[in-house]
Amino acid sequence: MRTYFVGEEPDEVGEFAGRHVLAEFEGVPAELLDDSQFLRDSLEKALNEAGATVLSMTYKQFEPQGVTVLALLSESHASIHSYPERGAVFVDVFTCGRRADPELAVHLLRDMLGPSIARTNTIQRGQEDR
Repeated sequence: MRTYFVGEEPDEVGEFAGRHVLAEFEGVPAELLDDSQFLRDSLEKALNEAGATVLSMTYKQFEPQGVTVLALLSESHASIHSYPERGAVFVDVFTCGRRADPELAVHLLRDMLGPSIARTNTIQRGQEDR
Protein backbone atom coordinates (compact mmCIF):
# COMPACT_ATOMS: atom_id res chain seq x y z
CA MET A 1 0.00 0.00 0.00
CA ARG A 2 1.32 3.44 -0.94
CA THR A 3 1.08 6.43 1.41
CA TYR A 4 0.27 9.79 -0.17
CA PHE A 5 1.62 12.99 1.32
CA VAL A 6 -0.16 16.33 1.65
CA GLY A 7 -0.64 17.83 -1.81
CA GLU A 8 0.14 14.54 -3.57
CA GLU A 9 -2.63 12.95 -5.60
CA PRO A 10 -2.88 9.32 -6.66
CA ASP A 11 -2.90 8.68 -10.42
CA GLU A 12 -6.29 8.69 -12.04
CA VAL A 13 -7.58 5.25 -12.93
CA GLY A 14 -7.33 4.63 -16.64
CA GLU A 15 -5.23 7.68 -17.46
CA PHE A 16 -3.95 7.14 -21.00
CA ALA A 17 -0.62 8.99 -20.81
CA GLY A 18 2.94 8.11 -20.00
CA ARG A 19 6.64 8.55 -20.69
CA HIS A 20 8.79 6.00 -22.46
CA VAL A 21 12.53 6.41 -21.90
CA LEU A 22 14.90 4.63 -24.28
CA ALA A 23 18.59 4.60 -23.40
CA GLU A 24 21.86 3.22 -24.74
CA PHE A 25 24.94 3.06 -22.54
CA GLU A 26 28.42 2.27 -23.82
CA GLY A 27 31.74 1.86 -22.07
CA VAL A 28 30.30 -0.30 -19.29
CA PRO A 29 32.57 -2.97 -17.76
CA ALA A 30 31.79 -6.36 -19.32
CA GLU A 31 31.71 -8.10 -15.94
CA LEU A 32 28.77 -5.89 -14.85
CA LEU A 33 26.88 -6.54 -18.07
CA ASP A 34 27.20 -10.31 -17.71
CA ASP A 35 26.17 -10.38 -14.03
CA SER A 36 22.46 -11.21 -14.02
CA GLN A 37 22.10 -10.72 -10.25
CA PHE A 38 23.71 -7.26 -10.38
CA LEU A 39 21.50 -6.20 -13.30
CA ARG A 40 18.30 -7.50 -11.64
CA ASP A 41 19.14 -5.84 -8.33
CA SER A 42 20.13 -2.58 -10.04
CA LEU A 43 16.97 -2.40 -12.13
CA GLU A 44 14.74 -3.17 -9.16
CA LYS A 45 16.48 -0.59 -6.96
CA ALA A 46 16.30 2.12 -9.65
CA LEU A 47 12.62 1.45 -10.30
CA ASN A 48 11.73 1.48 -6.60
CA GLU A 49 13.63 4.72 -6.00
CA ALA A 50 11.86 6.26 -9.00
CA GLY A 51 8.45 5.48 -7.49
CA ALA A 52 7.48 2.55 -9.72
CA THR A 53 5.65 -0.52 -8.41
CA VAL A 54 7.54 -3.68 -9.40
CA LEU A 55 5.11 -6.60 -9.68
CA SER A 56 7.52 -9.23 -10.98
CA MET A 57 10.89 -9.65 -12.63
CA THR A 58 12.34 -12.30 -14.89
CA TYR A 59 15.63 -12.70 -16.71
CA LYS A 60 17.56 -14.77 -19.22
CA GLN A 61 21.32 -15.35 -18.98
CA PHE A 62 22.64 -16.04 -22.48
CA GLU A 63 25.61 -18.21 -23.48
CA PRO A 64 28.34 -17.37 -23.97
CA GLN A 65 27.36 -13.95 -22.54
CA GLY A 66 24.65 -11.33 -22.21
CA VAL A 67 21.60 -10.83 -20.04
CA THR A 68 18.02 -9.70 -20.60
CA VAL A 69 16.04 -8.51 -17.57
CA LEU A 70 12.33 -7.70 -17.73
CA ALA A 71 10.29 -5.99 -15.01
CA LEU A 72 6.51 -5.96 -15.02
CA LEU A 73 5.31 -2.75 -13.36
CA SER A 74 1.89 -1.61 -12.22
CA GLU A 75 2.72 1.42 -14.36
CA SER A 76 3.88 -0.66 -17.41
CA HIS A 77 7.33 -2.25 -17.92
CA ALA A 78 11.12 -1.91 -17.93
CA SER A 79 13.91 -3.89 -19.56
CA ILE A 80 17.67 -4.24 -19.86
CA HIS A 81 19.43 -5.99 -22.77
CA SER A 82 23.19 -6.28 -22.26
CA TYR A 83 26.03 -6.87 -24.72
CA PRO A 84 29.12 -7.50 -22.56
CA GLU A 85 31.31 -8.14 -25.61
CA ARG A 86 30.59 -4.55 -26.72
CA GLY A 87 30.46 -2.95 -23.26
CA ALA A 88 26.96 -1.79 -24.18
CA VAL A 89 23.41 -2.05 -22.91
CA PHE A 90 19.93 -1.02 -24.02
CA VAL A 91 17.53 0.21 -21.32
CA ASP A 92 13.79 0.73 -21.79
CA VAL A 93 11.50 2.15 -19.07
CA PHE A 94 7.85 2.94 -19.79
CA THR A 95 5.50 4.21 -17.09
CA CYS A 96 1.92 5.39 -17.37
CA GLY A 97 0.56 8.11 -15.13
CA ARG A 98 2.52 10.64 -13.10
CA ARG A 99 3.59 8.76 -9.96
CA ALA A 100 6.69 6.96 -11.27
CA ASP A 101 9.56 8.86 -12.92
CA PRO A 102 11.10 6.78 -15.74
CA GLU A 103 13.79 9.38 -16.40
CA LEU A 104 14.96 9.11 -12.81
CA ALA A 105 15.03 5.30 -13.06
CA VAL A 106 17.26 5.51 -16.15
CA HIS A 107 19.48 8.16 -14.52
CA LEU A 108 19.96 5.91 -11.45
CA LEU A 109 20.80 2.92 -13.65
CA ARG A 110 23.31 5.05 -15.53
CA ASP A 111 24.98 5.93 -12.23
CA MET A 112 25.13 2.26 -11.20
CA LEU A 113 26.60 1.10 -14.53
CA GLY A 114 29.04 4.00 -15.01
CA PRO A 115 29.07 4.21 -18.82
CA SER A 116 31.47 6.49 -20.68
CA ILE A 117 28.70 7.29 -23.19
CA ALA A 118 24.98 7.60 -22.39
CA ARG A 119 22.23 8.44 -24.87
CA THR A 120 18.61 8.81 -23.78
CA ASN A 121 15.40 9.71 -25.54
CA THR A 122 12.04 10.32 -23.84
CA ILE A 123 8.84 9.82 -25.79
CA GLN A 124 5.54 11.21 -24.50
CA ARG A 125 2.85 8.59 -25.07
CA GLY A 126 -0.92 8.90 -25.02
CA GLN A 127 -2.59 12.11 -23.98
CA GLU A 128 -3.17 13.90 -20.72
CA ASP A 129 -6.75 13.63 -19.49
CA ARG A 130 -6.58 17.01 -17.79
